Amino acid sequence: MQSILAYVQTFLPPVSWFIQLLLALLLIAVLGLLLGKPVMRYVINRVVDDATAKLLSDEYDENVAELLPSLKRFSVINIIELSLRAETGKVITRPLGTPKHYPEFDNLLFSPQQMTRFTLPVSTNIDMSVTLGRKAKKPLKLKIPLIIGSMAYGLALSEEAKVALAIASKRLGTALGSGEGPFLPEEADAAGKFILQICRWSWGLRTNEQIATADMLEIAMGQGADVGTAPIMAADIEGRARELGGLAPDETAISLPAPPGVHTPADWPVFMKKLRQRADGKPIALKLMATDRLEEELAVAVSLGVDVICLDGAGGGSHAVAPIKQDNFSIPILYALVRAKRYLAGTQISLIAGGGLYTPGHCLKALALGADAVVLGTVPLFALVHNQATKAIPWEPPTALVYYNSQTKDKFDLCQGATSVTNAFTSMVLEMEEAMRALGKSSLNQLSPDDLVALDSLTADLTGVKKVTDTCTPRAPSSPGRTAPHSQPNRFAERQQYTALLNQMRQSIQQAKKTTARLESMRERLRSYLE
Repeated sequence: MQSILAYVQTFLPPVSWFIQLLLALLLIAVLGLLLGKPVMRYVINRVVDDATAKLLSDEYDENVAELLPSLKRFSVINIIELSLRAETGKVITRPLGTPKHYPEFDNLLFSPQQMTRFTLPVSTNIDMSVTLGRKAKKPLKLKIPLIIGSMAYGLALSEEAKVALAIASKRLGTALGSGEGPFLPEEADAAGKFILQICRWSWGLRTNEQIATADMLEIAMGQGADVGTAPIMAADIEGRARELGGLAPDETAISLPAPPGVHTPADWPVFMKKLRQRADGKPIALKLMATDRLEEELAVAVSLGVDVICLDGAGGGSHAVAPIKQDNFSIPILYALVRAKRYLAGTQISLIAGGGLYTPGHCLKALALGADAVVLGTVPLFALVHNQATKAIPWEPPTALVYYNSQTKDKFDLCQGATSVTNAFTSMVLEMEEAMRALGKSSLNQLSPDDLVALDSLTADLTGVKKVTDTCTPRAPSSPGRTAPHSQPNRFAERQQYTALLNQMRQSIQQAKKTTARLESMRERLRSYLE
């Protein structure tokens, strides 16, 4: 630096040392600009050349390329999770669900009519409202078919995140699920329509005051990414959530196989009767992980008289669940949705679909296949932090802003989060309305599987939707603007009719068995009386 200053002084009259320093720094900057690019290119070239030479000449056991064959069958995620297991020796928990991609709705496409049925004008209002629990005295009515999913306070999300979601639900005219965490009064107060979970934790029965704030109760037995019991260590649930959950200072929270009071399957009828009394006419839903035992589970639900079934398929997210459950349990929601719709045909039980649904197209296809509403969890979670991510990255994931135990949750802007979720859902609904106009439908009630076409045989056979390679000869419509029916039979409608008949037969058989049992009991009492 002194030599540079001396060099500068030879060309300049005497000036202060500060100006000399500035001029020297300016000269260094100019030289850096002139020489920096060539020098940098030279350094990068040497490094790349050296790395390439080693990569192509070193033996495999000394070569980083040794990993490449393994990565073809052993993904980066597998390597990271193996390292986490090796580090702690404990069960690891993965957020946000499985990385596996299931063949679900992508092989279904909408098939609009153009000559026999025109699209609707832009000015046409689309009725996107839904009613859940129609047979209940106080059914749940929503302005849109998209529900903000149940994400637990304390076990997953912070108070600010839950309140932001509640505010968004009120602006949207939809419902928000409480999740399995302790009851948060501010969330219930801020929500539009509130779904309170009756869950498998010590606080899971809820108080009568808490139930009074809800618009629907939901018995949570499983979800797409998780089922079964799990502990939450005392260090992982501290502060207000611990107090609201009624936990002692050092008490570990442990989930139960079923809600408190249900010890065996035989306890369900009594449990349901008491809960029905406490609900005071509000719908009661049952949330299940979608599995291949679906019809068996639905039979129990029908016998218990639930008003709503919420199915969560493989691909659903969760805050912290062992990868073995996320990757190897549950079935995709497309399969579960179609099977459940067939089984519940002829009943007034509403059906909510969730798990692996991320786009307006996914949601509208699920509604066309028979879902009464769609529940979204990962979508609102990412929307919460969409323009606040820079507060956490690059050292933490964006979702760290909304997790209960995160050190960066104080940086989360509640109002901005609520606005972002509102905007995301509004945008999705507007896209769905645009698709409805293109289909010539002004109400969700007009959607059906006939509006879809399947690209492969498996999807066609599963859903009853026409396969794209199956030709048909349409008849001319009987009047302008009406749909020209396919000459092929509607397999989905036929299966619906058959399933309805089977359900009626099943119910008749069950009723007959009950009548026979009562007659047998009366005969025994009469015999004992005569003797």
